[in-house]
Amino acid sequence: MGLLGLLLVLHILATIAVIGPAFVVPVIRRSAKTAGQLLFAFSITTKLAILPKIGGAVLIITGIWLMIITKMGLSQMWLNLSILLTLLMVVTIGGLIEPRMKKIMQIVSESQGQEDEVPAEFTRAMKKIAPLESTAQLLMLAITVLMVVKPF
Repeated sequence: MGLLGLLLVLHILATIAVIGPAFVVPVIRRSAKTAGQLLFAFSITTKLAILPKIGGAVLIITGIWLMIITKMGLSQMWLNLSILLTLLMVVTIGGLIEPRMKKIMQIVSESQGQEDEVPAEFTRAMKKIAPLESTAQLLMLAITVLMVVKPF
């Protein structure tokens, strides 16, 4: 396997590291039925949060490197659109979802004494964040389709 093959493998693995947690984490959080389960879910999802950060860095580095060695640059519309959608996804996750999740995590940590009851404030906050998470997931799907199909 040459450099191109190695970079493609790393690029795909990095994509999995970014996309996997983004799809799984909301499911894990929404599955909690008690405050104790909610705290456990947040402890797991906090640990998983490192994967998209590492994967994202590797994704950018390998993506740029692939563009350079294939001499593709920004000449392909599918690539330009993928980059734009990726930037939108980063803003959605980093600028809109993560700050709200910090507030939600505070609500969860304050409810530690209530083992059986999920705070109503948490439920309301999660309903507000759900459309943002769905948007990020749809962006990830669109980016993946563009990268695989390369339609234009």
